[in-house]
Amino acid sequence: MRKFGLIGCPLKHSFSKRYFSQKFQDEHLTDCQYDLLEIDNIDKIIVVLENNPELVGLNVTIPYKEQVIPYLDELEPGCKAIGAVNTIKVTGDKLVGYNTDYIGFKQSLSTWLPSEPVKALVLGTGGASRAVKQALVDLAIPFLMISRNPSKQEEGVSYEELAQASEIFGTHHLIINTTPLGTYPKIDEMPDIPFSFLSAKHMVYDLVYNPEETLLMKTVRQTGGMAKNGLEMLHLQAEASWEIWNRD
Repeated sequence: MRKFGLIGCPLKHSFSKRYFSQKFQDEHLTDCQYDLLEIDNIDKIIVVLENNPELVGLNVTIPYKEQVIPYLDELEPGCKAIGAVNTIKVTGDKLVGYNTDYIGFKQSLSTWLPSEPVKALVLGTGGASRAVKQALVDLAIPFLMISRNPSKQEEGVSYEELAQASEIFGTHHLIINTTPLGTYPKIDEMPDIPFSFLSAKHMVYDLVYNPEETLLMKTVRQTGGMAKNGLEMLHLQAEASWEIWNRD
């Protein structure tokens, strides 16, 4: 049996097990199994590997996309630049990290955006935001990071500063939510941005996919703007993970 799995916490509403279990069924892959491997501390990845010797691939989700890196033997060069891992290939005792969030987001965003130039606001500075930032750089889309407490090492502004800067919304029409705010069951939550500054020109790409329409997406659509959830990105990153796990 070839085993695959997801590490993170919490995993109760994870997309990955449903997706891969259905894939295995549809493609008659009877020798494949995908498990949720919830751990409350990244140190326990060692126990996961010891208890599951048939593991050949792992996905990594919140909050371990950055914390897992010291446990890996090697990072794919592009992943090293991003500084976050969401896919691990297990070959014997060797663990190699990849970032398929980058692949999924870049492909999904580039086919959704209009052709005219755009600037972006990136909400959040966690592991997912690192993949988003690299994709924006490679797509030549200027961006500004928004977080509760911007670090000195990373240019950006706080939500409080953003609320006082209506001119930013006049030039940055793409808003990308990389935070988990709005995810089921806390569907009444959303990032604290000043919606009075939004217009029909604005577009929201929310990496949250459960619910299908987040409160952030609904609010932006009410202003006449466009909105997209993260489900297509998830499909694309999952297929990229599968391709990595099956390379020779």
